[in-house]
Amino acid sequence: MHALASALADGAATAGAEVRLRRVAETAPRPAVEANRRWREHADTVMPDVEVAQLADLEWANGYAFGTPTRFGLPSAQLKAFLDTSGGLWAQGRLADKVGTSFTAASTPHGGLEATVLALNNTFYHWGSLVMPLGYGGAHLMDAHLMKESGNPYGASFTGGSKDLPTEVELLAARKQGQRLARFAAAVATASPAGDSIR
Repeated sequence: MHALASALADGAATAGAEVRLRRVAETAPRPAVEANRRWREHADTVMPDVEVAQLADLEWANGYAFGTPTRFGLPSAQLKAFLDTSGGLWAQGRLADKVGTSFTAASTPHGGLEATVLALNNTFYHWGSLVMPLGYGGAHLMDAHLMKESGNPYGASFTGGSKDLPTEVELLAARKQGQRLARFAAAVATASPAGDSIR
């Protein structure tokens, strides 16, 4: 997930967006993390350098890209716990009229990738955000990479076992999704009364 998130953030940045790469707080008990060598190593070496998401980040951004490993076809409990704290901002309308997109990973080809993206997008519907899929590039501009290689219009995703890492196919899809998010977030922000910069 971190590799996909980083690629998506890079894509958004190359399209001119100001980007904040964040993670949600880990809520799994430490023994569960310790029991999985790769989870433990990632938690101890990579995650300390990534800031924990705050509600202020949601309010600041014009566009969101939420990524989560699939958990039985649903977003992870950690991400869901963070999203569940957004009710105050939602009630004030501070999350409306922004652009949202989702991405995911699973360990098996039919592990719930599409279901997870669609479930995560439910949050955007309730917030009043505009849901932006990865897409294939439009009927007249079909993106060969997205059509033939990633084959996924929902959101960047990766299917891999415990030893696999995303390939350039998945990372390119994530970068394209980030570029698209930046483009649409800029258009929506420009149309807003404040005419905000891209974030």
